[in-house]
Amino acid sequence: MMVIRDHLVRHPDRCTHQAICVPICPTGAWLSTPPYKFDPSRCLESCRLCLDACPSQAIFAVFKKGEKLLEPQKKTG
Repeated sequence: MMVIRDHLVRHPDRCTHQAICVPICPTGAWLSTPPYKFDPSRCLESCRLCLDACPSQAIFAVFKKGEKLLEPQKKTG
């Protein structure tokens, strides 16, 4: 069973509202006014431009395997 990216999430506590994600998105999936909501229907599956451009790492991907959403792994130690 394949693992695929389901959607992107903007972490509101990490976002610095520099809006770098807005102009870098080739499909306009990020809306250009705060709180910078995201339209997943416009997102390209293999694109990572906004994730890589965000200086505060406030955008992260949520994946799923079949119908099950995968939880992020918690760091231990």
